[in-house]
Amino acid sequence: MQINLLFRSLIRTFAPDMPFPIHINIVDLVLKGMLIGMVASAPMGPVGVLCVQRTLNKGRWYGMVTGVGAAVSDIIYAGITGFGMAFVMDFINNEQNKFYLQIIGSVLLLAFGIYTWRMDPTKNMHRSGQQRGSLWYNMWTAFLVTFSNPLIVFLFMGLFAQFAFVIPDRPFEMLIGFASIVGGALLWWYGLTWLVNKIRTIFKEDGIRIINQIIGAVVTVFSVIYLFGTVSNLFTFF
Repeated sequence: MQINLLFRSLIRTFAPDMPFPIHINIVDLVLKGMLIGMVASAPMGPVGVLCVQRTLNKGRWYGMVTGVGAAVSDIIYAGITGFGMAFVMDFINNEQNKFYLQIIGSVLLLAFGIYTWRMDPTKNMHRSGQQRGSLWYNMWTAFLVTFSNPLIVFLFMGLFAQFAFVIPDRPFEMLIGFASIVGGALLWWYGLTWLVNKIRTIFKEDGIRIINQIIGAVVTVFSVIYLFGTVSNLFTFF
């Protein structure tokens, strides 16, 4: 509710004479989807490290297509998660169950944030080869690396529950929502490869650890805020 009120206020402030109406729920859904896509992509797991290595060793666009391959895998698992949750919407739409699911989602995100903070993504890092290969090959291998980890389904479950993202009786809105997840993921990979490419001369393995710790800290802090907000009924995302 607070999110919707915020965007209504912004629209009135910056575009009071806008000639066409904006369905604020669509804007809300797009922002949620983009945030979900970025959170799912941000941790520096195997594909994140691979993206950084390929950016450094082969060039920025080789790192970017690595992120594209990861995003394709992520949206497949996001679709599976959303499809599965749609079958239990009667259970999810119950207000009491919804409250508990948001609590569970916040706890999962908190655990995810702490795990991301503590993990060392460079510990088992494999060096990326100097041979470039095609962009298609780099994308395909990144897809396989990401798709081999189905545990990301639990992350999507937590995110979908926290943001009340699944709306099974609104296929058009859900299509926009899932497209926004892809958009958020691609935005993250674009930003990461841009940053690594800009500081390539000073970017070392410590940089990967620092990025991962920042991501873990941000996810942990926000999950605590959302958990507190859910418990105290300060924030709702419906």
